[in-house]
This record gives sequence, structure tokens and C-alpha cells, in this order.
Amino acid sequence: MSLSGFHFIMRERIISKIKKAGATSKEKAVTIEEAGLSVQEQRWLHYFAGIFLGGIKKTEDKRYYIYT
Repeated sequence: MSLSGFHFIMRERIISKIKKAGATSKEKAVTIEEAGLSVQEQRWLHYFAGIFLGGIKKTEDKRYYIYT
């Protein structure tokens, strides 16, 4: 399944911020506040952190990290 331009840009922005916060594993997962996500990015996070595209995982305590 391909992403539209806007979806791709939003996904990359979120991934970039989570990586910049150092959340590259479950042990290093960060909250949305620690990642510095905007309100718009927070709304999209649920969409991207699900099973739809992968790349972003959510922990049981509502922290996020990037996986490859």
C-alpha cells in the first residue's frame, strides 16, 4: 500500500522526532511530550503506530519507539 504525499511527510516528521528523542528501542521509548510532537502529529501518531504501516511501536505505558 502506498502513502500519499501528505501521509508520507507526516509519518517522516513523527519518525524523525521520535528518533531525535533517542527512542530506538522499547527500553528507550519516549512519551509524546518527550518527543516534542505537535497536536497535529499526535493525532496522526495513533494511525501510524498501529499495524497499518509499522515503523512506530507503542508500549503498554503509552510510550513510543522506532523499530526496523
